[in-house]
Amino acid sequence: RCVYEADTIYQHQWWLKQVVDANGFALSTTVPVFQWAFGIYSDRYKSVQDLPVGATLVVPDDGANQGQALWLLQRIGLISLDPAVEPRTAKLKNIVGNPHKFNFKELDLLTMPRALNSVDAAIGYVSQFDAGKVPREKGILFPPAPKTFASQLVIGTPYLSQENIVKLKQAFSDPRIQTWLKTTDDPLVKDVLVPVSAN
Repeated sequence: RCVYEADTIYQHQWWLKQVVDANGFALSTTVPVFQWAFGIYSDRYKSVQDLPVGATLVVPDDGANQGQALWLLQRIGLISLDPAVEPRTAKLKNIVGNPHKFNFKELDLLTMPRALNSVDAAIGYVSQFDAGKVPREKGILFPPAPKTFASQLVIGTPYLSQENIVKLKQAFSDPRIQTWLKTTDDPLVKDVLVPVSAN
C-alpha cells in the first residue's frame, strides 16, 4: 500500500505483477532505474561446467525470482522450460528437460547464503550473498542482467500526472544515474546494482 500512495524503485516488472495480482493495487511502471546483479554461487565448484549429474541446486521460493533463476538456467543450456509458459515466470513444474538430472530445492533468498555449504549451487542476487558474507569469489557465473528484470520507478497509477511525480520521473531519467552506477566504487553498489542494459 505504501507503494500505491508513494513510490518505489525496487521492483522489477515480474515482481510487481506478483504484488498487483495478490493485492489488486493500481500501480504503473515508469522508468527503469537499475538492475540487480544475479548469478550462480557454489562452495564446491569453480564453474557451471563442473556441476555434476544429479547436483542439488537452490532456487528462490518466490514466483518472480524463481522464474529468473530458471530462465537463466535455460539460457545457458542446462534445462529446458515448457515453451507454452512465459519463461520469466516459470516454476519448477514447468521444467520439461533436465538432462543433468539436477535436484532442485526452494529457499527464501535471505536463507540461501547460510545453505550454500550444504548444496552444490545456489542461484540468487549478489546483494543477498553479500549480506550473508559470501565472498564474490564463490560466484561461478554472473551473466549480463537482462533489461526485463530492471528495477523500475513504480508509481500509484492515479498519481502519474501530478507535477511532483512528473519531476520525479525526469530525475530518475537523468543519464548521470547510469553513469554513476557504471563508475562508482561504493562497495555497497559496485557490481550489485548495475546500469540498465540495452536488451
